[in-house]
Amino acid sequence: MIRETISVWRDFGRLREIAGILIHYGWGDIVKRIGLGNLSERAGSVLHHKRADELMHLPPEVRVRMALQDLGPTFVKLGQVLATRPDIFPPQWIDEFSKLQDKVPPDPFEQLQPELERALGRSPFEVFPDLQTEAIAGASIAQVHLAKLQDGTPVVLKIRRPNIEARIDADLRLLAHLGRLLESEMPESRRFQPGKIIGQFAKSLRRELDLAMEARNTERFAHNFADDPNVSFARIHWEFTSETLMVMEHIQGIPGNDMQGAREAGLDLQLLAARGADTVLKMVLIDGFFHADPHPGNVFYLSGNRLAIIDCGMVGRITMDRRDQIADMLAGLVSRDIEALRDILISWAGDAPVDENKLTTDLDELIFNYDTASLKQIRFGVLLNDLVTVMRENHLTVPPDLTMLFKALITLEGLGRQLDPDFQIVRHLTPFVKRVIIDRYKPGAMLKRGRRNLMNVVDVATALPRDVSRLLREIRRGRVKIDLDLKRLDHFGHQLDHSTNRLTLALVTSALIIGSSIVMTVKGGPTLFGLPAFGFLGFFLASLFGVMLMVSIWRSGKD
Repeated sequence: MIRETISVWRDFGRLREIAGILIHYGWGDIVKRIGLGNLSERAGSVLHHKRADELMHLPPEVRVRMALQDLGPTFVKLGQVLATRPDIFPPQWIDEFSKLQDKVPPDPFEQLQPELERALGRSPFEVFPDLQTEAIAGASIAQVHLAKLQDGTPVVLKIRRPNIEARIDADLRLLAHLGRLLESEMPESRRFQPGKIIGQFAKSLRRELDLAMEARNTERFAHNFADDPNVSFARIHWEFTSETLMVMEHIQGIPGNDMQGAREAGLDLQLLAARGADTVLKMVLIDGFFHADPHPGNVFYLSGNRLAIIDCGMVGRITMDRRDQIADMLAGLVSRDIEALRDILISWAGDAPVDENKLTTDLDELIFNYDTASLKQIRFGVLLNDLVTVMRENHLTVPPDLTMLFKALITLEGLGRQLDPDFQIVRHLTPFVKRVIIDRYKPGAMLKRGRRNLMNVVDVATALPRDVSRLLREIRRGRVKIDLDLKRLDHFGHQLDHSTNRLTLALVTSALIIGSSIVMTVKGGPTLFGLPAFGFLGFFLASLFGVMLMVSIWRSGKD
């Protein structure tokens, strides 16, 4: 607790800035509810309330998006992460979060040079004789410069911005603190688990800060597609790469959003869309390691209708068991199997209570809406969003490792339709789903699962005597406790406790009245206002307790 307080005071200036921006966009009530009232008053005194009033006519999701944009890079990235949670936010909020742009003006090269010299151990101009000081791209964490090696090979330098790690760490500390405040002061936010979302976001963002991690991701993708001549990834120059600097091959191709340039180069856009879909689906369903942001800005088109994929900092990983679930889910969507979809969604719910009848009815309605649609009419992204809407309405959340996957599939479909208006991701999904299901029942895979299950049974059987012995020993010592979560019984217990307290107070009041009446008849002793003092004091206390009893009864009736 002391450490947390010190951390908050250390970042007090930034916290005050956050409170001020939230008030500016009309979220002062939330600032006060999470315990930042004093900050809000101080910050509010320096804001132009007139402009804040003018903003109030905007929808709340727009004001949240504008506030996140003003709060800076960390909060912009948080908004981009929230855009992957359609199970929490309705579509209009997701649309606004998706508009957040992680584009920051590049820093002057003079500010980057000391960082480069530390990373390289000497002047960057000695290592790269043709280093361009003008950046070709800039984002919140890093910016990109062109250069050449000593032998003339063109390369790209991705350089982390100076002091960005300290700024992001400060924002992440404050976000963690704000997440705890939200959960404690706003009970209605707890089902969204803001603390957990922020924790996962912090872990992902810290991975993005490590450019060596991005380089390893790039090499892993290159290894997974080593046998595919149609997909390439930049070669990493490890002799210059570190946590703050990544040096890679300069890929010269047509940017993914330049459709006209691709047509003029004679490329087959339909083939490019098909190869892009097959690439991402292989990452997801075969490799279990996928590029989480395959938008046009991260793709280049090369001669021979080949693809090059860059910016591998944001990636997703899924286990073999999860891949099987995804394959079953996709197969259920394509084949319109309600029972299969329901069972998967319930398994994702974990311990959360699920109304199976309502879930089945909602899924049946969802499938019915697409029952007569032809394959060409089905937009997989819309179908997936409709499925997530059903989950949200049934208070189910998408497992964290699947949020980026859903976003990647939706982004992939958008890219495919830009290249080919008739693009249908379902046609590409089907063979991959079949392959996953067939591989699951191959003799080798079944033998592996059987061996693993047999080992689990042996482990349980071997540990059983020890566990039973330990349980009996704890029972003899009286250390066994049974926790029952009976909410109605707890409520009844609270009511009984309040009733008992009121009854006790009534008995004490009655005793005081009777005792004081007896004392009043006894002559002698101290007096007060001409009356026996103890009798007067007893009647006074009885009156006070009587008022308290009436107030308590009135409040309980009001509740």
